[in-house]
Amino acid sequence: MSRIVMKFGGTSVADLDRIRNVARRVKREVDAGHEVAVVVSAMAGTTNQLVAWCQQLSPMHDAREYDSVVATGELVTAGLMAIALQDIGVDARSWQGWQIPLRTDGAHGKARIDGIDGALLIARMQMGQIPVVAGFQGIGPDNRVTTLGRGGSDTSAVAIAAAIKADRCDIYTDVDGIYTTDPRIVPRARKLPRIAYEEMLELASVGAKVLQTRSVELAMKERVRVQVLSSFADADGGDLPGSLVVDEDEIVEKEIVAGIAYSRDEAKVTVKRVPDRPGIAAHIFGPLSEAGINVDMIVQNISDDATTDMTFTLSRTDLARAQAVLEAQKAEIGFTTLISDSAVAKISVVGVGMRSHAGVAATMFKTLADKAINIQVISTSEIKVSVLIASDYTELAVRALHTAYGLDA
Repeated sequence: MSRIVMKFGGTSVADLDRIRNVARRVKREVDAGHEVAVVVSAMAGTTNQLVAWCQQLSPMHDAREYDSVVATGELVTAGLMAIALQDIGVDARSWQGWQIPLRTDGAHGKARIDGIDGALLIARMQMGQIPVVAGFQGIGPDNRVTTLGRGGSDTSAVAIAAAIKADRCDIYTDVDGIYTTDPRIVPRARKLPRIAYEEMLELASVGAKVLQTRSVELAMKERVRVQVLSSFADADGGDLPGSLVVDEDEIVEKEIVAGIAYSRDEAKVTVKRVPDRPGIAAHIFGPLSEAGINVDMIVQNISDDATTDMTFTLSRTDLARAQAVLEAQKAEIGFTTLISDSAVAKISVVGVGMRSHAGVAATMFKTLADKAINIQVISTSEIKVSVLIASDYTELAVRALHTAYGLDA
């Protein structure tokens, strides 16, 4: 017998028929003798509607009231799921975040989890009851409901799995696992039976959308084994094999490259002719940080006239704000011109095997050169190489790299 957390995303519970389908899937695990806790997202489209209503009433709405509104989507799903389970003979009870309690900090709209006491959930599971928990929400220091930000239900599920010492956290979505790259771009992409936490974290952070970055971060920290499965793919009444996110030690044969990720949500800014003196980077990036703007790749070019050009990348949605922040600091920074480009994409090659194999970056650069794709910015980590290219070449680059590293099925 195992203790399992089963998390279902918005598309998996989009209507009553899909909720009934999920209930049957949960019952199957219960009948197999497992202790099960369920975590649910809001029904597909519900959160977007709730957010839109808040923005239409007041663009500068109170963040605490915003949380009280958008958290209701998961409450509805949890109640409906409990009813569906009861209807097929499964003892189930819905739980809101504050009832566990799942405690967070006070950053409404993007709260971080401070702690969970899993004792009550464990007691109910040992009694044979299925807790159906509303994901995405918790309770802050002021005893008001908080939400964890978009994709927060994945984080809720992993945190609950850690708190109740679950053997596994199964995350059901509309894909049947984690692939070497986006199958819509590369039909010959392969599903990975296992992937290391670090690889998944890097892939999630550079554009792969299967798992939310914070959930992978938490899973790695708490050593929660996560499995990605499809809600819509059944094989003779049983789930098709998904992809397991596990500790690197559980992977016997480590691929040099696990996958290729891409992100089109990128923009590039170049600050021209900045005085080349100590502290200039702090003058540029300090105000951006204070404005809540995250910067990714950074390149500095030094010229012969005691000036430097500073190029960096950021989310395309932050471009206008970043330009406004820097223009406001123009006199203090001393630059001459700001140049921006939003027609760029970031392509990343990820794999723990890079630690022990040379030439991964060289293969990437040669492959792109052979396709006449110009590299604008380069960034590396121990298990990742990322480049910035013109967005028109995104699909060509992904396909070429996928073949170059032998990832094609």
